[in-house]
Amino acid sequence: MIEKPEDISVPPKKPLYTVGKFLLELLETVVLAVILYFGIDAIIARVRVENISMEPTLIPGEFLMVNKLAYKLGQPKYGDIVVFHYDPTQDFIKRIIGLPGDLVEVKEGVVFVNHQAFIEPYIAAQPDYTGTWTVPANSLFVLGDNRNNSSDSHVWGFVSMKEVIGKAIVIYWPLNAARLIKPALVVSASS
Repeated sequence: MIEKPEDISVPPKKPLYTVGKFLLELLETVVLAVILYFGIDAIIARVRVENISMEPTLIPGEFLMVNKLAYKLGQPKYGDIVVFHYDPTQDFIKRIIGLPGDLVEVKEGVVFVNHQAFIEPYIAAQPDYTGTWTVPANSLFVLGDNRNNSSDSHVWGFVSMKEVIGKAIVIYWPLNAARLIKPALVVSASS
């Protein structure tokens, strides 16, 4: 017996993509995006340069990526550019000049750490101030690269390590200024 087309039962077509499956995949994507965002945010901070205190190294309007784990996993080094909260309402960006226990002196336009002169080709001009500071434990002595136009440790003192957010590692905006922030050329200041 030959079956007629109307006798053959064809199962109803299932939609290839159900609304439930779509919502589940959408939820998975959103959850993954949230996890990635908070995961990256726990490791990397994004900071905008607001003033001229770090010129010529950093220019107002540039955006930096800051490694928040740098000093949880390692130690600060001379010449590192760090971001910290000296005032709780804003981030500050300066260069590490003195580590705990160091004697920092500024005289005749030269920065000395433990009686050794720093070689600083990155500064805007030699400092026109003088002073002597001994860095306390768990603190840093920081200066802006635009030495004579920077409010920094020579004005308001030391930065507690508790206030340090992390180490600046990359300028990512504007794109034509994007670059890694290289370690500074400084003479070893260890005693």
